[in-house]
Amino acid sequence: MNFLLKRFMDILISLIALLIFSPLFLLIPIAIKLDSKGSVLFKQGRLTKNGVVFTMYKFRTMIENAENMGAGLFNYENDFRVTKVGGFLRRTSLDELPQLINVIKGDMSIVGPRPPVSYELGNYEDLNAQYKRRFTVLPGVTGLAQVSGRNELPWDEKVIHDNRYIDLFKKYGILIDVKIIILTILNVFTMKDIYEVKDETAATCSDEELAIKAQEKVMANARSLKKSENE
Repeated sequence: MNFLLKRFMDILISLIALLIFSPLFLLIPIAIKLDSKGSVLFKQGRLTKNGVVFTMYKFRTMIENAENMGAGLFNYENDFRVTKVGGFLRRTSLDELPQLINVIKGDMSIVGPRPPVSYELGNYEDLNAQYKRRFTVLPGVTGLAQVSGRNELPWDEKVIHDNRYIDLFKKYGILIDVKIIILTILNVFTMKDIYEVKDETAATCSDEELAIKAQEKVMANARSLKKSENE
């Protein structure tokens, strides 16, 4: 029942958002085209549930062929590859709007673990149990990891939050999704943690090594979130 309600909420929110932001789907492509060469949409292979690869949509924010330049998949403050319009789209998270189409198609949910680039974590079959668990649900436009630190968190810490979200959803259902959506909106308005921290992934570490490595890093965020849940 929880997953049926979640799917219903995903479609409803996506349709409402597409209606509200429909003028931006006209204005943003024009701004992108005037600012730099290349396509309006950035399409990229990402991992969804059970390690299946799907095509995720975003408004293009970088120059063409950016993945093969500079820091590759990572982006940093004052990254030379980010266009002027792209910088604005990233700061306001408007570049994520096309993912509403992914949600309606069923590739993604509004809330869930963020989908990594298809090759970012290596071979899916080689991932340890902790990393694979986050792929037992659909990925999200936003998630618990994003409202707990967004791009600044290293992968091992993101996985802890992603798996905690799975447990919280089993307990609270769509109520935890509503809370994460509200926190996401607040983060967007304050433009928190929009740049990434390059991290050597722990995707193939043993579960014991992963737990030890991540434990100290997540305690502060876990205590903060627990306090928020009890308020």
